[in-house]
Amino acid sequence: MLPISVAMNNGHQPTEAVIGILAIQGDFALHAKMLERLGARWRLVKHTADLNGISALIIPGGESTTMLNVLADEHMDAAIREFAARGKPIFGTCAGAILLAKEVLNPAQQRLGLMDITIERNAYGRQVDSAVRQGECPSIADHPLEMVFIRAPIIRRVGKRVRVLGWAEGLPVLVEQDHLLAATFHPELTDDQTIHRYFLRKCGL
Repeated sequence: MLPISVAMNNGHQPTEAVIGILAIQGDFALHAKMLERLGARWRLVKHTADLNGISALIIPGGESTTMLNVLADEHMDAAIREFAARGKPIFGTCAGAILLAKEVLNPAQQRLGLMDITIERNAYGRQVDSAVRQGECPSIADHPLEMVFIRAPIIRRVGKRVRVLGWAEGLPVLVEQDHLLAATFHPELTDDQTIHRYFLRKCGL
């Protein structure tokens, strides 16, 4: 990764797309490493003003309640909704997928409500029940994908506008709705670049 000042053209508008990574909590650094391997420009997003000048946003895994509290305190929840309303691509993984969901169960909680899915928190069990599973994403990958689930949610319902891209053990684990993408697993924890590469294509890269 180039230094942020260089990637952002020394503070001016970027000459190429810059992917923002929400960096208030969670495993944002691993997403940055994946983007770096793919040659994509990125910038950490910690405050509302950091959304200016980025072309897309990744919301990483972490603890969804903590992330929501920080977003509210920073007034970033409304800013991210407006960012999405402008058609900017957003990719949420694990807790990020929970934040994107229209409905959250176990328990119900606040969310950004951008994607027409119902998602159940911690549906696989506790931290000790985390696992690596094999999944299939036939429309974007010609090989099985290693998928890391850590206190992962389960997508219980998908709306009519939502397309299921990936499955694991009979459950939808990767879904998209227009410019939004959500994964219940952690693609940044493997060496497989398929999911991030697909998101970059949604960003026009």
